[in-house]
Amino acid sequence: MFTKDPNDQAENGGAAEPAGPPGEGDAPIMPSRSEGARPPIVRRAREFSATPAEDRSVGSYGDSKKLIVGREIALNGEISACEKLVVEGRVEANMKDCREIEVAESGTFKGEAEIEIAEISGAFEGNITASNLLIIRPTGRVLGKVRARQLEVERGGEISGEIEILPETDES
Repeated sequence: MFTKDPNDQAENGGAAEPAGPPGEGDAPIMPSRSEGARPPIVRRAREFSATPAEDRSVGSYGDSKKLIVGREIALNGEISACEKLVVEGRVEANMKDCREIEVAESGTFKGEAEIEIAEISGAFEGNITASNLLIIRPTGRVLGKVRARQLEVERGGEISGEIEILPETDES
């Protein structure tokens, strides 16, 4: 596509330049590795959402107070002031002052949890109090004391232990 002119090398310090302005039939100029060419940044679905981060409805908060315990990771202790806990590994903890917990199919949670919303697809063992909603998915298993305002158990989901439905509160 380009022909090298020996005179161009000498005049330009050894670097040959294509004739004419870029974009006129030229191949695209790619940055060299030394210039730090980087792959595009992968964005999370949350960054494309039209919901503002200040909106406190279910699942619409930012990632700033989200804790994810990945597969093959074990966490022990106490968890507080967390908007959402996602358990894909193993957690043995007491959880208070948190908004939501999600136990994935591969996840296991043992301990106590006092939250607003819980979605269990894996295993939960202990005491759980969901002030709003507890959902047990088809692969979910809950063993222990369960207290919830609303309880949904999908076909295949298992629940064993003491169950208490909390009364509705008057917010007028």
